[in-house]
Amino acid sequence: MLLIGLARIGKDPVIRHTADGKPVMDLSLAMDYGKKGADGKRPTQWISATMWGDRVEKLQSHLVKGQSLFVTLSEPHLEEYKRKDGTTGTSLRARLNELEFAGAPRDKIKDEPKESYDSTGLIDDVPF
Repeated sequence: MLLIGLARIGKDPVIRHTADGKPVMDLSLAMDYGKKGADGKRPTQWISATMWGDRVEKLQSHLVKGQSLFVTLSEPHLEEYKRKDGTTGTSLRARLNELEFAGAPRDKIKDEPKESYDSTGLIDDVPF
């Protein structure tokens, strides 16, 4: 089974290494689904994803909290865990197979200049 769609990185990824030195990246991904509620927002499904291999170290500096990605996730499954209060929780986990950057992190978008450019440079005197 595959999960394919637009996701946001919920916190900065964590890189660890297996006993034989292979890099593994853990990512917290948020994917919206369903209809908007009374508050105007769609529900969010959190997914704990892992990415394996050499590409982890190449992508490390580009994957930050708030980054939007188009992802393909495989092997989705539920895992139970114990919360701090002793109750049992369930987490959706998957392997991140493919990703495409879908936009800048939300906090970076606000800092982007709102200037327009054409082939000759900055457009600052638009007559209309």
